Amino acid sequence: MTVPDVFQLRRDSALRAARRPRGPELAAVGDVEGPGGLRLRHYRPSPEARPLVVFLHGGAWVIGDLDTHDRTCRRLAARCDVEVLAVDYRRAPEHPYPAAVDDAVAVLRWARPAAVAGDSAGGYVATMACLRLRDEGGPLPAAQILICPNTDLTLSMPSVAEKGSGYGLDAGFLSWAVSQWTSGPEVRDDPRASPLTAADLRGMPDSVVVTAEHDPLRDEGDAYARRLAEAGVRVTHRQEPGLVHGFIQNMDLTSPEAAAAHERLFRDIAGMLGGRDSHSAPR
Repeated sequence: MTVPDVFQLRRDSALRAARRPRGPELAAVGDVEGPGGLRLRHYRPSPEARPLVVFLHGGAWVIGDLDTHDRTCRRLAARCDVEVLAVDYRRAPEHPYPAAVDDAVAVLRWARPAAVAGDSAGGYVATMACLRLRDEGGPLPAAQILICPNTDLTLSMPSVAEKGSGYGLDAGFLSWAVSQWTSGPEVRDDPRASPLTAADLRGMPDSVVVTAEHDPLRDEGDAYARRLAEAGVRVTHRQEPGLVHGFIQNMDLTSPEAAAAHERLFRDIAGMLGGRDSHSAPR
């Protein structure tokens, strides 16, 4: 494959975001400064406090930011009646493993959210941060929401070959993205760097794990959900039929099937967070 130009990928991603509908209006949306000067964006569906969800965007560790996922965060806040705190974590290749995980851990310690959520690489960062916090003694969010997550940096599951061409996310691009994130095989092949091969998943938060039938990452997401359940974690897991990787990112605008999958996910999140303590992010 042609080696991607990271900066062109980011420019193209920003242009696509600028052309999208804005998403629902909320009671308040504002950028704030987090620990270490991290840029955060706080979404509030109501003047009253609601359960807080920290959101970590996808983008293969190299693209994505607060603007690319603004509509997704607005919809999450509005449809689930939660506050959302989106994180502009450091990206590879300028900041390889474990920089984004370090940023997520810092925000989770600072914000003390009810849940952490992420799509694709953001799902990887979310669950890696939970593993770190568990091993260090917390505090852990009560729930993690993982949407088409990366969980195996070796890319060795069958769906990578089966679905790695013709479905939007190519296996060659995935391999390149992992190389940008890991900066070498010593990280890629380290079982501690892949959630799927973590030695022990006991004590992880209640989990929602949603995968897609035509996603190269499908098998590793499904396998991670099984491992969580086998470790005694409460898991809501579903593989969405007929959908591709990244369906959470605005595919509702063009696909009734994706729109229906969004609604199922929103119900899962609202159901899991119902009754959780309500509090806003630190100001």
